[in-house]
Amino acid sequence: MKPLTPAQRQFLKGLAHNRQPVVMIGNQGLTAAVLKEIERGLDSHELIKIKAASDAPDMRRAWLEEICTTTGAAPVQQIGKILVIYRAASKPVIVLPS
Repeated sequence: MKPLTPAQRQFLKGLAHNRQPVVMIGNQGLTAAVLKEIERGLDSHELIKIKAASDAPDMRRAWLEEICTTTGAAPVQQIGKILVIYRAASKPVIVLPS
């Protein structure tokens, strides 16, 4: 996926604000099962929040990068333990600004 523009990222942050996390990365870290749930969430919602249980900021950044690389999603934002990612569906529901 091509990188998001600042305007697109800002638009997606606004949409994500009221959403609840749909996936949680637990104490076992980023497992295949967690990645499968993330894929399922992206297929259903396009824009999802992920809650990470780790207290290490570097670990959360690494997870965000790995998730985006593996799923083809774009990182939108990371605030504390919440990661927000976006991947357009084959028939997009969310229309991004140009």
